[in-house]
Amino acid sequence: MDGSVRCEANYVPLTPLSFLERAALVYGARTAVVFGDREYSWRDTRDRCLAGASALARLGVGRRDVVAVLAANTPAMYELHFSVPMTGGVLCTLNTRLDAAMVSVLLSHSEAKVFLVESQFLAVARDALALLAEDKASMPLLVTITDGDSSSEGAPEYEALLRSAPRGFEIRWPADECDPISLNYTSGTTSRPKGVIYSHRGAYLNTLAAVITNEMPTMPVYLWTVPMFHCNGWCMVWGTAAQGGTSVCMAGSLSPKVVFEKIVRHRVTNMGGAPTVLSMLVNAPASEQRPLPGTVRISTGGAPPPPHILAKMDELGFNVVHGYGLTETYGAATLCAWKPEWDALPAAERARIMARQGVPQLMLDGLEIKDPVTMASVPSDGRTVGEVMLRGNTVMSGYYKDAAATAEAMRGGWLRSGDLGVRHPDGYIQLKDRSKDIIISGGENISSIEVESALFGHPAVLDAAVVARPDDHWGETPCAFITLKDGANATEADIIGFCRERLPRYMAPRTVVFADLPMTSTGKTQKYLLREKARAMGSLPKEGRSKL
Repeated sequence: MDGSVRCEANYVPLTPLSFLERAALVYGARTAVVFGDREYSWRDTRDRCLAGASALARLGVGRRDVVAVLAANTPAMYELHFSVPMTGGVLCTLNTRLDAAMVSVLLSHSEAKVFLVESQFLAVARDALALLAEDKASMPLLVTITDGDSSSEGAPEYEALLRSAPRGFEIRWPADECDPISLNYTSGTTSRPKGVIYSHRGAYLNTLAAVITNEMPTMPVYLWTVPMFHCNGWCMVWGTAAQGGTSVCMAGSLSPKVVFEKIVRHRVTNMGGAPTVLSMLVNAPASEQRPLPGTVRISTGGAPPPPHILAKMDELGFNVVHGYGLTETYGAATLCAWKPEWDALPAAERARIMARQGVPQLMLDGLEIKDPVTMASVPSDGRTVGEVMLRGNTVMSGYYKDAAATAEAMRGGWLRSGDLGVRHPDGYIQLKDRSKDIIISGGENISSIEVESALFGHPAVLDAAVVARPDDHWGETPCAFITLKDGANATEADIIGFCRERLPRYMAPRTVVFADLPMTSTGKTQKYLLREKARAMGSLPKEGRSKL
């Protein structure tokens, strides 16, 4: 339009770095990070981030250089989400459960220039670097994160670098808001991990969406049960800065006793966790549970939470925010937005509705269930299954160094999730399965999620996952892997009979295996490992079949 201009007065590239600047200005004296007996104010945190950026720049980190980090939810991990992009660099947070072989693969693929490692992961890191040396790959500079005041085994140490860094560092703001801010590798639950590129713009927008979705108040208290390495803590590292909140970091393994204690001690307002975290809290012994000081909003995703778990969380005083997303969408991309008229429904019905994946988050432009071949949207009948597809400003920039995979994932102008779902008449979507998790038995499609939902209703079942087992007669039949609650007992016949009372006979498992389920560090069941186990069991023969 005549007279319209874009200039420095009305346009600045979007970046979550601006959240830290504002937090230090407005909430400077308030607590930003708590870790054990250590506390840092927002003014302290900004100073430490600037010192970190200065130290990294002195080590040669510049625009688009990758800085890899292997650390738990610590103050250093939090600070690096700001200090690395302050240099113009790209933060690559690695899954702390990876073995040395995979760490070496990701270091090589990312071409990391600096590798910061918390002391508890040093053995894995050094083995990974040794593998890199054998392959004659480019070696990153190792920096250790310890509680000590000196270098560790000859490597520079994080705190020492902060103290010695030149002051007065000037932030290298992104020249383009689509510049990369982080590189996140997928969890590898389905295939070899891919490097997902996040931009400053996408991170900024999805952070605001997460803050709004989770109804984070001004100056919230956020308990870190979500790993910060996973989708940058579902963007809540930047979200707590946007609201001037307090991040309560936890060391060691996650236990319900410690979670409840932290909630009470710090008067936590918000937290997050996979459905396995929810299950852990509701199944904790009464002696470990504590009355909440107020309503705690807890965001969950990664898998559809069983309705009975949602109902029990409500009884404990948690307000569950259920969403759905991918690494490729900066974490949660949808929300089961709650409607007041549902409050009067019976608890079981409320939980059933809450288990749906819902509608797009505020910053997502499109969410559809489509036929992956014709790209036509399926009817909103709650029955017709299609692939979940998304598009908008909070979809990844692409896969690092993999143009072919990027083009395939975004073919047709939509991000193809690989997840199957339906759309209900009210417009809310619901997942049915991942495309490779659908069980085809005698020509019938069986949703593993529906079978798992029935299994979770059994009073002895703590966790469950269902995959296909080869079957000489039906082609495939459901095979259930079950973890029982402590002190509980159940037999294969009990489980199968329970399911047959609640599901069509063909959907009930024909095989039940009692075992601990393999998990990623973000609480996702590694179904590909269970599929391998089911295949290794061989086909169920036509003769000698169970009479159940």
